[in-house]
Amino acid sequence: MGEQNMKDYITIIGGGLAGSESAYQIAKKRIKVRLYEMKPEKFSPAHSNKNLAEIVCSNSFKSNLLTNACGLLKEELRKLDSLLIRIADETKVPAGQALAVDREEFSRRVTEELENNPLIEIINKEVTSIEEMAKEGIVIIATGPLTSEILAKEISKITGEDKLYFYDAAAPIVEKDSINFEIAFFGDRYSQEKKKDESIEEWKERLKKQDKEEQSYINLPMNQEEYEKFCKELIEAEVVTLHEFEKREIFEGCMPIEIMAKRGLDTLRFGPLKPVGFDDPRTGRRPYALVQLRQDDKQASIYNLVGFQTNLKFGEQKRVFSLIPGLENAEFVKYGVMHRNTYINSTKLLDETYNLKSNPNIYFAGQITGVEGYVESISSGMVSALNAIEAFMKKDKKSQKNKIIFSENTIIGALAKYISTPNEKFQPMNANFGILPSLEGKKIKDKKQRYQKLAKRSLLEFK
Repeated sequence: MGEQNMKDYITIIGGGLAGSESAYQIAKKRIKVRLYEMKPEKFSPAHSNKNLAEIVCSNSFKSNLLTNACGLLKEELRKLDSLLIRIADETKVPAGQALAVDREEFSRRVTEELENNPLIEIINKEVTSIEEMAKEGIVIIATGPLTSEILAKEISKITGEDKLYFYDAAAPIVEKDSINFEIAFFGDRYSQEKKKDESIEEWKERLKKQDKEEQSYINLPMNQEEYEKFCKELIEAEVVTLHEFEKREIFEGCMPIEIMAKRGLDTLRFGPLKPVGFDDPRTGRRPYALVQLRQDDKQASIYNLVGFQTNLKFGEQKRVFSLIPGLENAEFVKYGVMHRNTYINSTKLLDETYNLKSNPNIYFAGQITGVEGYVESISSGMVSALNAIEAFMKKDKKSQKNKIIFSENTIIGALAKYISTPNEKFQPMNANFGILPSLEGKKIKDKKQRYQKLAKRSLLEFK
């Protein structure tokens, strides 16, 4: 392609799922792309394949059903001509209702497609400086959850943040509508418990009058038998094996709940499950133990289990955490995870187009933004690319630059809104129906019917 002025390019840093999707979308609009990928010159601790869009861990892109949020997200991306979803469909292997792929073939096909595109120049080199690139043109940073140390420092510099966020163990999140409120109750510690001079009737009446919208905690009381059974199952549950480099980074301040439980039967009762400051409305007495759920989104539709950072396998989380009274029918929109992950404080730094607020020439994409999962990363690559294209086309008329903001009724739009909405407790999020606005009208109790209507509403947006 030869030497050209950078202003005639859009530069992408990172050739993973998000970066590869971005490159394709930009080139499709007849705009030249310079795609930097440090492999095979340098590999992260979790990567070994020299190709672009390498898939690690699972080979599954999750369900294809529209009643599954990730299935709906894939369908949204198909309607936008996603290269990676198309290749995933073409390289699929038998997996029932899920879309699983031949990992080697998938990465090879993506690489072949981008290498053969005359508008895309792939440069196998580690980027160590971003500021100069951003001065000369538009840059999309899609360096993934294992961003190199050198580049992490560069990103810290351009974002003005002292450090990128590393999380070692994140708690599961459940849908509020799936919690059993015959057991659960709202209230903050000490403000909820019965006062000495109150009668039972006065206390219960006061609880009814409390404004639930202003209370960020839902509480799940446990008796001794329930607590001890839960601890037993928690201790015996299967865990995920960590990489060696991840084991070194787990620290005391983020101790997995199953490790705490192994330290003694009462450890959790004097830790995250302490019942001090609460009375069970059913009995009027302090419970033996108590699990707290904290509001996780602005709409108060999803809640995370406080202190439940965990390394349990997903199936085990569903089994064990459903033993907690009030969560017997809980819908988990996100399971707890424990691994090294680099991500920026997107809720402060990015808008709904994944554009850096402090520098209109810089976009982010992929898991570094706080979206979690293969398809979610592709989605962020799509949105950042479409907006980078708009910015590139309008570069001489910046005041007229259009932003492409997807409706929050779509999974693509809801994810973009989630990562760009102020949230002090922000943690990476995957596709789920809990982040979509509720349906208007009468509440639909049947989960499948509710999800079908949410999916129908989303796909209508694309017409």
